[in-house]
Amino acid sequence: MKKLMSAGAALALAICLAACGGPQSSDNPASGSAAPGGASDFTLTFESNVVGTQSDALAQVVKDFTAETGIKVDFIAPGADYETLMATKMAANDMPDLFTTHGWSVLRYSSFLEPVNDQPFFSKIGSQIKPVITDADGKVYVLPVDADIAGIVYNVDVLQAAGVDPDSLTTWAKFSEALGKIKDAGVTPLYAGGKDTWTVGQFGDWLAPSFFITNEADNQREALTSGTFDKATWEKLATLMADWTGKDYFNTDALTADYLGASTAMAEGKSAFGFYGNSFMVDVHAINPDTKLGMMPIPAEVDSDTPSLIAGERLAVGVWKDSAHKDAAFQLLNYLAKPENVKVMAEAGGSPAGLTDATVELGDVQTYLDKYSDIRTFPYFDRAYLPNGMWDVMCATNADILGKKADAVTQAGDVMESNFKDKYVG
Repeated sequence: MKKLMSAGAALALAICLAACGGPQSSDNPASGSAAPGGASDFTLTFESNVVGTQSDALAQVVKDFTAETGIKVDFIAPGADYETLMATKMAANDMPDLFTTHGWSVLRYSSFLEPVNDQPFFSKIGSQIKPVITDADGKVYVLPVDADIAGIVYNVDVLQAAGVDPDSLTTWAKFSEALGKIKDAGVTPLYAGGKDTWTVGQFGDWLAPSFFITNEADNQREALTSGTFDKATWEKLATLMADWTGKDYFNTDALTADYLGASTAMAEGKSAFGFYGNSFMVDVHAINPDTKLGMMPIPAEVDSDTPSLIAGERLAVGVWKDSAHKDAAFQLLNYLAKPENVKVMAEAGGSPAGLTDATVELGDVQTYLDKYSDIRTFPYFDRAYLPNGMWDVMCATNADILGKKADAVTQAGDVMESNFKDKYVG
């Protein structure tokens, strides 16, 4: 749940395609839209992976769209089950009319999506997010509501009480020392919500870049993209996570707690660090607005490297190319793209807007985005360097480590390597 991307700008002014006579997204006469003031005789389906405060904001904008246009929308946000459900739908070629792409608009979903290059908001897509969502032919398939630029979120008061300076945590070795200080101060250093499995997978995305790709003097970017996976390197990061587990730096209920539990613990000063991206700050503040939160870059593995941030898609929405109601779906997509709607949804996610005509106020989040504006960014590891289907594998192997399963580190390396080879398609 990553990061987040670059600090983007704002959103584009959208037009009501059917009512205002703007350019149509499809020449399919059956795709239709509701007459002004009337109710549609069809219902759009819209499925989203977004959770927490931002999901609530997105759902409200969709309700406002229905109230304004009469077009009914069945909005579904299944949370942790989203990726599995979408995989089933892709296999059956039976997709929702609109859906979020959770970082995979090009690599996984582009063959199912209608390009948006001819849509009114296209010219407003921010320069930092645009390369991430553009394919080799220059096609873009989603509306990027916001951009993801992520680091590690922390509780300011907890770190201060333990005598930990976040700016000094430039390597994982120094970070691990800080975890020990925080535990000694009586606070849980790290919190995983394993009931929501994505919270476990996040640790892979946050740890892997520093071991595989960020070190300019020694990295495996080319090897990974060419189909070679080094399990020994993965075992190094698995060992680090196992060391944290063995020293009880995680919450004792790491496999049964959920994301709300992680947010609550941070809000109450009962945990120190969250590997969940800047939207985590928004969700924590929704529980306790007075919690002092910060965001720090992700440590390097070795002293010769430097810390970094993670960048990628966050709330990105596309239209199924085979939708029977494509015009109405694009009408909703352009409604989402209105500056006032982008503002609400981006702020709820704690991320900069993906379009340049929306003004977003991010408070503490913006403070840290500005502070670390010169820090290098790298894409979410699983999205750029692992084959499709590896996310669930990463979640499962990390869960074994959190559960202190025997030989979990070695098995993590073996399972990641074998699945990489099986799933890599070049």
